[in-house]
Amino acid sequence: MNNAACGCPDFGRARLTRRRLLGSTAAGAGALMGAQLIGDAFLQVAYGGEPGGNVVVVLSLRGGADGLSMVVPRGVDHDHLVSWRPTIAIPESTLLGADPRFGLHPALGDLMPMWNAGTFGAVHSVGLPAPNRSHFDAMEEVEDADPGSSTRVGWINRLIGLDPSALPQDAVSLGTTLLPTSMIGPASALGAYQLGDLSIADLETTGAVRRASLGTMWAGDQTVLGDGVRLAVQATTLLAPLVDDVDNQVHAAAYPEGPLRDVLANTAALIRADVGTRIVAVDYGDWDMHEGVGRVDDGWMNNHLGHFASSLKAFFADLGSHASRVTVVTISEFGRRLEENGDGGLDHGYGNAMLLLGAGVAGGTVHGAWPGLAEADLEDGDLAMRQDFRSVLWEVMSDRFPAISGDRAQLFPGFTPEDVGVMG
Repeated sequence: MNNAACGCPDFGRARLTRRRLLGSTAAGAGALMGAQLIGDAFLQVAYGGEPGGNVVVVLSLRGGADGLSMVVPRGVDHDHLVSWRPTIAIPESTLLGADPRFGLHPALGDLMPMWNAGTFGAVHSVGLPAPNRSHFDAMEEVEDADPGSSTRVGWINRLIGLDPSALPQDAVSLGTTLLPTSMIGPASALGAYQLGDLSIADLETTGAVRRASLGTMWAGDQTVLGDGVRLAVQATTLLAPLVDDVDNQVHAAAYPEGPLRDVLANTAALIRADVGTRIVAVDYGDWDMHEGVGRVDDGWMNNHLGHFASSLKAFFADLGSHASRVTVVTISEFGRRLEENGDGGLDHGYGNAMLLLGAGVAGGTVHGAWPGLAEADLEDGDLAMRQDFRSVLWEVMSDRFPAISGDRAQLFPGFTPEDVGVMG
């Protein structure tokens, strides 16, 4: 399946905008020159962190994941769900977990040990302040996290800009050569498809000689270009050796084949190296399921969630002792319609679910106020929003990075979060 085939022309537009293209290559003329000189290794300042600290992995489920298939209501609301989705509703008897109000899609079975251990939880009925069914506009709102503002700066960029003692490897986007909108802004961040892309041209043949020459050449240059070259040399010194760790079959063999394999293996290697990384942004796309959602034996949703679950199980196992400092939070631009369409799929909707795994999570349950699925409770025919997604993000970030607890107004301007209770 792919999004273009599902009749969403704005999905492609949402993936590549002029702002994202410029932001992912360079922040200015000097930066662009630095990037051309040293190739993919050009790095800029990001949110400063110390080794041994907490790490948050922001996993974007791009395309608009269906929270009502991932985290399914039980009881009377399940009856409502079946009435709206007669061919694709997940049977209540197959749901996982002991939460009396909700059950998990059975394809998430590989993550049930974490659920039962209290390190995997969910927040339901999450969304934007107002419904937005455009991939492009909703992605922009979610990743800027400052709806209505004319100052287009991503929320992760604002986060990494809070600390002036910045290091180039502290905020990283992996799996794409384009930085997500959440990282675009004045405090630029590192983006690479994989750790193997972090190299300086010809360094593998000239080694320390070339690195020393670059350092000497640019040591006294205080321009943006000089800063960029020095940061590139510093960062590649730290990160390029991690390629061998990613390729180590002890680690690589643990991951199932599929789109998350390489990016999560790279993420785990980066975290295990303990070089001060604080934020890692990762994409898992193709959730725009306008057809063929399916139920529990096969179908797009079952297969996608199965890969998600088995990959994250492998990821946390691969982290080893470092898992105790890593938290994963999912986010998607919107949910899906409550009512299935004529192709056994779901069109763009509103309220959604966020999944949280790992350190600090108050798991084993579903958090947040729940509006219900009776017709009178719906928002324009969709699951209504009861939790602003920024409340969840703030709870995660302020819990894992207590030093920012006084900086809410800078991170999410004009927004007062509500207590969700998802972090323990």
